[in-house]
Amino acid sequence: MKNVINTTGISTVDFIQGQKGTYRAIVKVQAGFLTVVDDLGIEANWGRQAWNSGYEVFRNFKKGALQTIQFKAEGGTYWITVFAVKGKKVILADTEILAEITVGDINGNWYDTNLYSPVQYRMVEAKHWGHYAFLFNEETLEVA
Repeated sequence: MKNVINTTGISTVDFIQGQKGTYRAIVKVQAGFLTVVDDLGIEANWGRQAWNSGYEVFRNFKKGALQTIQFKAEGGTYWITVFAVKGKKVILADTEILAEITVGDINGNWYDTNLYSPVQYRMVEAKHWGHYAFLFNEETLEVA
């Protein structure tokens, strides 16, 4: 299990816990209304899931579109919210999603939300866009 460091005040949950399952997203379309997007159409047409993790869903939408990510474990009955946004504030995120988010993800599409935090970046020693935003980034020595 990855040790997520979170100084942003975003509430965290641990529902995914490495389980396989299905994801869906609630997104705001350009017309301004909300709609549900899932990967069942892709699965039916190509025989595979488009989203194998909450992070893949997180990275799949344009700035400002994603509102909620829900997860249903294999064999499960209920959809559980694992990422939620209210206005420009992320109010809930699963630790598995946070563990994969990079500084580049945030600086590219989420810079005007509470995910963006220079204090958070310093706490995990994130120095460039490829570093994780919620996991400690250890410097590796390059061998010549």
